[in-house]
Amino acid sequence: MPKYRKKPVVIDAFKWTGDRDQTKDPVWVVEAIEKGEVTFIGHRAGVVSMAVKTLEGVMVANPGDYIIQGVQGEIYPCKPDIFESTYEKVNDNE
Repeated sequence: MPKYRKKPVVIDAFKWTGDRDQTKDPVWVVEAIEKGEVTFIGHRAGVVSMAVKTLEGVMVANPGDYIIQGVQGEIYPCKPDIFESTYEKVNDNE
């Protein structure tokens, strides 16, 4: 059976803390929030989750998950263990 390797692509991502004081939200996620593509659920329960509208439906991100902007501008969450085994940090000039 043939084997395949994932093409190396550079994506934008950040680790979402779920804190109201998080100051590292990139412009692209702020714009998605303003468009209603990203919303927040569970405010009153003390734990806030992020609901992200994707092509596959709504995906939920919890504090500690990474939020990724893909190569075509799509936004989706990724669990930390999967993110850390799939991606590595690159220099800004790459």
